[in-house]
Amino acid sequence: MPMEPLPDLATLSLAEIARLAEAQKLPPVERWNPTHCGDSEMRIARDGTWFHQGSPIGRQAMVRLFSTILRREEDGGYVLVTPVEKLDIAVEDAPFVAVEMKTEGQGRETRLAFRLNTGDLVTAGAQHPLRFEEREDGPRPYLHVRGGLEALVARPVYYELAAMALAGDDMPPGVWSDGSFFALEPGA
Repeated sequence: MPMEPLPDLATLSLAEIARLAEAQKLPPVERWNPTHCGDSEMRIARDGTWFHQGSPIGRQAMVRLFSTILRREEDGGYVLVTPVEKLDIAVEDAPFVAVEMKTEGQGRETRLAFRLNTGDLVTAGAQHPLRFEEREDGPRPYLHVRGGLEALVARPVYYELAAMALAGDDMPPGVWSDGSFFALEPGA
């Protein structure tokens, strides 16, 4: 059975995005506790590209499918898990990348929705906070997706967030989404 085509974020209202995000039925990976079976020989690069045995996975539907069985373990590692097996997967930074953002409202009434490289839709807020880390190569923004899994916010999307924050009156600069404030400065 083919997967549904990815929605065009630009044509959806944030209410429609929220409904689509809620309707996503993901497997209950947090309830599955199979025996660890080894290494999947898979890796997720910093840019969100999935690899198997060193070669990129070219079929986006396969990447979307694998992303639904991805779980973060208590020790910080990542696994692909089914009811009967659990395999390690290497993740260079974050397992997802937020590649597009849609904004509605202004100031404290703003809502920010993100489309991930896997097609998932996430609205930033208390359940899906944004956080900003300062690194040697510059700031790194992250969006909580689910169960300890995060999306690295792509550089062009980060620039949109930074422009919004700097245009606002908040000190320290930051952005609002779904009633929550996210300061651009780490630890602010």
